Amino acid sequence: MIYKIFPAVLVLFFSFYINETNLPVLKSTHKSEVASVIKPSSDSEIEMVYNSLHSDQFALPNLRSFAEAMKGFNLLKERGLIQKNILTLVDFSLSSNTKRLWVIDLATNTILYNSLVAHGRNTGEEFANSFSNADHSFKSSLGFYVTGEIYNGKHGMSLKLDGLEKGINDNARERGVVMHPANYVSSSFIKNNKRLGRSQGCPAIPEELSKGIINTIKNKSCLFIYHPSGSLKSISSLIS
Repeated sequence: MIYKIFPAVLVLFFSFYINETNLPVLKSTHKSEVASVIKPSSDSEIEMVYNSLHSDQFALPNLRSFAEAMKGFNLLKERGLIQKNILTLVDFSLSSNTKRLWVIDLATNTILYNSLVAHGRNTGEEFANSFSNADHSFKSSLGFYVTGEIYNGKHGMSLKLDGLEKGINDNARERGVVMHPANYVSSSFIKNNKRLGRSQGCPAIPEELSKGIINTIKNKSCLFIYHPSGSLKSISSLIS
């Protein structure tokens, strides 16, 4: 009789021991659940990352643009389309007279750069409000990009970009939309012209920061260009 009761007693003993010592109870976890633990994907998790950003002397991006950028970054990283834990966020809802580009190291949650960045000449004056994927439009394109290789062009050291969203920015390489330095992306240009200079559709950056930014984000990192008019379209186009 004792040998029949003894196994049940052992089960009760170990159940009591686990509860009392607060040991973790393992359970089978679905793949999507594992992903949400490893990478911030919910709004609350993303907000925690946002609040923990080491900004030092730099201003933080808006939470809304950061959250959308993070969701796309996680999806692209999961699919193996990007290889670096570097996120470049451009917020075209902001005035071109403000520093609206951020380069963020998500491995350390550190903002590495916060810079001026130009939009296309036909995208707007001080504010960006019209976007296109068409060649010769001289307009900026929104959405998610993967950074490519460095080359030396007419603007000097520049960076190729590949748009990942069909009909939104997938003509970037054919259009020659690249990240490059420009002398019209400067505080002095703003002072003399009341607004930042404009490109032919490229996210042009200040000359003095270009080498540092380009070398940091080159070769398979995520670049996201945000505007409220394209909000939600970007994520849905990546999922489809």
